[in-house]
Amino acid sequence: MSTVTTPRTRSAGSSAPVRPRVRLDWRLRFGALSLIWGFSFLLIKVGTDGYAPFQVTLGRLVFGTAVLGAAMAVKRERLPRGARLWGHMAVAAFFLNALPFSLFAYSELTIPSTLAGICNATSPLWGMALSMVALSEDRPTRVRVAGLGLGFIGVLTVLGAWQGFHGLDATGTAMALLASLSYPVGWIYVRRTLAGGGDSHLSMTGAQLLLATVQLAVVTPLFTSFPAHFSLVPLLAIAALGAFGTGLAVLIQYGLVAEVGPTTAQMVTYFIPVIATAAGVAILGESLRWSTPVGAVVVLAGAALTQLRPRKDA
Repeated sequence: MSTVTTPRTRSAGSSAPVRPRVRLDWRLRFGALSLIWGFSFLLIKVGTDGYAPFQVTLGRLVFGTAVLGAAMAVKRERLPRGARLWGHMAVAAFFLNALPFSLFAYSELTIPSTLAGICNATSPLWGMALSMVALSEDRPTRVRVAGLGLGFIGVLTVLGAWQGFHGLDATGTAMALLASLSYPVGWIYVRRTLAGGGDSHLSMTGAQLLLATVQLAVVTPLFTSFPAHFSLVPLLAIAALGAFGTGLAVLIQYGLVAEVGPTTAQMVTYFIPVIATAAGVAILGESLRWSTPVGAVVVLAGAALTQLRPRKDA
């Protein structure tokens, strides 16, 4: 445990000492974030056992937005203002929340949660490839290009390319990979349009989740019917997915970025597929071929290489 002393208002002449605010060590919070996001794929799988994918995503966003709204209320922060800003945030909400959350939910109708978790680890690879095209200041190096190639080999290993992708559902796998692609598309858009604003990360993220919730609230009734009955276990899974896997996870993530920096904080990406695989096999009884963990290691190694930058650009 570590303590951080924050100033508090005291009455004149008071000699009472300032009480330190207790905060968990960042390593414990890093481990908690890894577990939360790693188990998210299991929770998606359980949620789709009782509800349609769009309903799972809508419920996830509702609970996640509620957590962010509560945090904003505690800190007395307001939503950002400006029609142009909200327009950009609506696009970000689509690519960072509404689209990938929905694609992962649909993908897990036909593929194991373990495979979905490993597909999620390809986001840094997609980000590297896209940044070479969309961000002129993000110059590729030989090491990063090698990492991109290594990651691609890892993906082929996970999918069992030498067997003609036998036993895999092509549609579900493609949806999971598209969901992973959606994240870097969203972050590049944010970097180009929303970077350097005066609003806090908390208020921006709260607004983003709110917009994503509205988007799903419009779409869900068009493609699903109201549930005839509410299955308790899947509903609890959706609530946990939203409250912990979306709301609380975002709060932990921003705290880590502020304390240890984005480079260290984003290392959580490399633990997610390990936890997702362990949870899927141990709890859901999903099968595991040798190529899945071996390919996952290769994917993670390639993703790690794509994040290496020259020291002057670090």
